[in-house]
Amino acid sequence: MLVELHIKDFAIINELHLEFGEGFNVITGETGAGKSILIDAVNFVLGVGSGKDFIRSGAQQTTVEASFRVPDVLQAHIQSYLDEEAIEYDSVAELHLAREYRSNGRNVARVNGSVCKATTYREIGDLLLDIHGQNEHLSLLNPRQHIYLLDRFAELENERHVVTTLVRKFQAVHREMEDLQHNEAELARRMDILQYQIDEIQNAKLRADEEDQLREESNRLANAEKLREHTLEIERLLFGGTRGTPGAVEQVSQTALLLEKAVKFDAGLQELTELADSITIQVEEFAQTVRRYAENIDLSPGRIDEVEIRLQQITTLKRKYGGTIEAVLEFAEKARRELDNITHSEERLAELEIEADTLLHQVGEAAYRLSQRRKAAAARLSAEIMTELKDLRMEAARFEVAVEQQEMVDGCFVGDERFAFDLNGIDHVEFMISTNYGEPIMPLAKIASGGETARAMLALKNVLTNADHTPTLIFDEVDQGIGGRLGIVIGEKLWRLTGSHQVLCVTHLAQVASFADTHFKVSKHVSGNRTVTDIERLYDSARVEEITQMLGSETESARLNAHELLGLARQTKMSQQVRLL
Repeated sequence: MLVELHIKDFAIINELHLEFGEGFNVITGETGAGKSILIDAVNFVLGVGSGKDFIRSGAQQTTVEASFRVPDVLQAHIQSYLDEEAIEYDSVAELHLAREYRSNGRNVARVNGSVCKATTYREIGDLLLDIHGQNEHLSLLNPRQHIYLLDRFAELENERHVVTTLVRKFQAVHREMEDLQHNEAELARRMDILQYQIDEIQNAKLRADEEDQLREESNRLANAEKLREHTLEIERLLFGGTRGTPGAVEQVSQTALLLEKAVKFDAGLQELTELADSITIQVEEFAQTVRRYAENIDLSPGRIDEVEIRLQQITTLKRKYGGTIEAVLEFAEKARRELDNITHSEERLAELEIEADTLLHQVGEAAYRLSQRRKAAAARLSAEIMTELKDLRMEAARFEVAVEQQEMVDGCFVGDERFAFDLNGIDHVEFMISTNYGEPIMPLAKIASGGETARAMLALKNVLTNADHTPTLIFDEVDQGIGGRLGIVIGEKLWRLTGSHQVLCVTHLAQVASFADTHFKVSKHVSGNRTVTDIERLYDSARVEEITQMLGSETESARLNAHELLGLARQTKMSQQVRLL
């Protein structure tokens, strides 16, 4: 759940700190006081959109921070994100998100104080909190979204994923078949190109470790004169000069001989004598190795030309076929496979046709099973929404979830029939409704009345939200267009969601606000020639006054009405809690 929210220099908010409660949190206030800005701030801290338009005038940056208590069911999922980003944590039961946007355009998102990738940050936020805006019904009116809403309601996402995987396999096979069925001239040209590329790489006889060795040799050859000069000088020091000057080998050898004579007089020198013998052998081996190296130094200018030509050949192949020798060899292997497929296109095409037919049967079987479960879920969803509509005083309404299929000659196989299909299976899903007696049932998108649309959307939200595992739900004036007479019903329905969620609701209806477990009031005032938004938590008499004002009058009768609303809400909540016990 959302525990705390800290906002600084955001729009007309100077600085606010909110502590939310469990259950039903309600935010009220006059129009324009800044209620929508709070929702913008929550969206911002979840990683949605840019902050360039929200930096308070005169400030250099805006910052919003949110602290969450993570339910057990999400902790393993959250932990996987934290581990992937190497974010430290004492416990995944608590999480802190912070986002800042600076006037220079820099955007920083942090989880538990550590900078986090924007995509991961957004995905974490989506797990913790979901915002239902007053215009969200536009997505619910989009028939393309209905299949996903039905699958979420029935928890069929895994079954849909199985179908999607099979369809993607079929699409890949189908694309390869189309490639092989191109005209012969194009295939012939492609074969010539592939053969040329294969021959060019194959004739080069590349080795994976060759380039590094050639570069080492090139450097050695380029400095051959200096190498020879240095090694000859080393050889002179080891073997002695031409004028009879003893070298290091002879001097070490003589040292060992003298120690052998001295040991006759002092047995304690035996260990030193053995060490001298060992050193003598090593110096002699070292000297011989240096001599052989000096003798083998290649001073021929032809070899360096050969090495440079070979390096240039490798560079050209890398530029054409890949950044490394390994990539060039892999390119050649892929080209061989493609050439082999084209050369044996008829055989490959026959194999693909068999594979495609098999996949069409598999898609049909999986899609049919999914379709059957969707139809059963559609009946349940329709019944639950009908119940909700009756509660919302739409007794004459009829609601159906239409699940239909379309036959297609080359579609997937379902028994003896063939149906059109896509990544979601064979079904076309659309929500249908009739709001009045005698009216035909029609697509939800064609509802004319704004109030009826709002009530239908609230019914859908209430049913679908119960299937939502997101711990915190925010409703931004979803009661827009709904009169006060239904406010009690709406308030109760939103409060009931707190059985499995923390709910935050921005509302203009006193009837909804009366059901709050925690009530906040947003207001604004002018301070230092600047407009400032404030928010306070209301208790007892202050809450009565706010609900009185929401009823549109500050008379004694309105105040009594406010008391009655709070009492009715309290009584309804208590009776519901007793029933659950």
